[in-house]
Amino acid sequence: MAVGAAMTGLRPIVEGMNMGFLLLAYNQISNNCGMLHYTSGGQFTIPVVIRGPGGVGRQLGAEHSQRLESYFQSVPGLQMVACSTPYNAKGLMKAAIRSENPVILCEHVLLYNLKERIPDEEYVCCLERAELVRPGKDVTILTYSRMRHHVLQAAKSLINKGYDPEIIDIISLKPFDLHTIGNSIKKTHKVLIVEECMRTGGIGASLRASIMDNFWDYLDAPIMCLSSQDVPTPYAGTLEEATVVQPPQIVKAIKQLCG
Repeated sequence: MAVGAAMTGLRPIVEGMNMGFLLLAYNQISNNCGMLHYTSGGQFTIPVVIRGPGGVGRQLGAEHSQRLESYFQSVPGLQMVACSTPYNAKGLMKAAIRSENPVILCEHVLLYNLKERIPDEEYVCCLERAELVRPGKDVTILTYSRMRHHVLQAAKSLINKGYDPEIIDIISLKPFDLHTIGNSIKKTHKVLIVEECMRTGGIGASLRASIMDNFWDYLDAPIMCLSSQDVPTPYAGTLEEATVVQPPQIVKAIKQLCG
């Protein structure tokens, strides 16, 4: 319905009650939403926004705790962004609605209660730009969505221990903002990627490959990546927490990376 509505000139917004349910519509998202502009020879644009909550919640079980970013990253024709604050959630949503391309807006189920003062005046966030959250000189930490807040929590401990991390919320999961990322790497020469996606075939793996393709000669150490365990998310709270990156792991990784 959304693809057909977009073909007639509307700008539909599709809500996945849980992002895991979008697997049932993967064929339509991939073969219709992502590729129709190309397969129609440019006759149609598909300005569809697909949004909804995902990620590891609080004991929602394996089926409702999936991270589908890597599923959709490989689909030609799709753009994908992940919001992490009230400010960029609003700005990215408005930008996605105005885009002529299909956009997947990843929202994390545990971030809906965040509060923040946002401007009354009109603003729109760029769909293809990362955010420099904290400048630093020792190491570049690349993250997105809920993990942004885990990284900021870990940064408090790191700063007290004398480390000066640069934190970047990559926001755009497809395409990556290699300009912002590259400028940071050229300054710090070390990279830690922190994600909630699975380690095998996740966003971190794709990002690491992009960095190696473009900036490997600026690196003084191997890229480190902290990801979720390659297992179905357990229902038990303690086991669920153990599958996802926690702030102490980030602190430990930075100590190891920076020596």
